[in-house]
Amino acid sequence: MSKMIFINLPVTNLAAATRFYEAIGCEKNEQFSDHQSSSMVWSDTITFHLLTRDYFATFTPKAIADAHATSEVLLAMSRDSRAEVDAIVGAAAATGGKADMRERMDLGWLYNRAFEDPDGHVFEAVWVDMSAASAHK
Repeated sequence: MSKMIFINLPVTNLAAATRFYEAIGCEKNEQFSDHQSSSMVWSDTITFHLLTRDYFATFTPKAIADAHATSEVLLAMSRDSRAEVDAIVGAAAATGGKADMRERMDLGWLYNRAFEDPDGHVFEAVWVDMSAASAHK
């Protein structure tokens, strides 16, 4: 079995968060979704579990971070081209997210833009020219 990662994220509005993740390229897995959670498949090995804040709280004794006010994690997602980086950031902004919450990074061989989902979780969309990257160790 391939190693997989399941990223559990607390959300304020489950329906809006589900629409946002569909817009950036995820597919909802109905089998593992209900009124408290949406299982959003990014790839064969990566799934975002969007959990209502109350439901998320049942999994941890710690306070739930307000991602609008604090950094909790940076989630980097590779894209196959600069155009795909721009497209995912555009889709994020069009569905309640925030585009370019920091300056774009363009090193020629690496292109990186950051965006937030409606709950403030930070993502980086990254394209790297791997053949050129080896020259920049």
